[in-house]
Amino acid sequence: MTSVIRVNPMTCEGHGLCAELFPERIRLDDWGFPVIEATPVLPSLEEHMRRAVDSCPTLALIAERTHPQPVAVTVTRVYRQDRVPPKSAELEKRAVA
Repeated sequence: MTSVIRVNPMTCEGHGLCAELFPERIRLDDWGFPVIEATPVLPSLEEHMRRAVDSCPTLALIAERTHPQPVAVTVTRVYRQDRVPPKSAELEKRAVA
């Protein structure tokens, strides 16, 4: 499980404290509002992220846990030689008899 950080632009007032506490992922735009990288936060940086989220004076930063995307798995059925599934023609013969 990984974490991502988001900002609520309606709540943020541009104090800039988040960029000071978490410069690895947050920079400020020309007006002082945070611009956050959309990539997941590394586990080694989660403590810094948590400190920035907890220190936001307007509670505009949000830390979210994300689940990894499921991996598509292909299942192949393997039959033993003595248990080979019958062919469709054999099935029809059995059904008629």
